[in-house]
Amino acid sequence: MKYQVQVIYSGRVQGVGFRYNVDNIAKVMNIFGWIKNLEDGRVILVAEAEKDMLEKFLDQINNFFSDYINGSKVEWFDSIDHFNNFEVKF
Repeated sequence: MKYQVQVIYSGRVQGVGFRYNVDNIAKVMNIFGWIKNLEDGRVILVAEAEKDMLEKFLDQINNFFSDYINGSKVEWFDSIDHFNNFEVKF
C-alpha cells in the first residue's frame, strides 16, 4: 500500500545542498513528490511510495545529513497518488 509522508526539517538545512541531494536520492529510489525551502529556514518534503521504501528514504536523508538536521516533524497519510516524479520546488 502506498503512503504519503510530509516532513518538515529544521537545523542547517538550507544552503548545504539538502534539496539537491534529497532529489537525487528520491530519483534513485523511485520516490515521487517534492521538496521546498521555507522562508523560516526549514525545509518541507512531501513524498509518496510504499511505506517501507519511504522509511528507507527518510533513513538515508537522516544519515546523509545527520550533522545538519536537528529536528523533524513527520506526518503520515494515505497516498493520493498525485505525483509522477520528484522535483525541487522554488
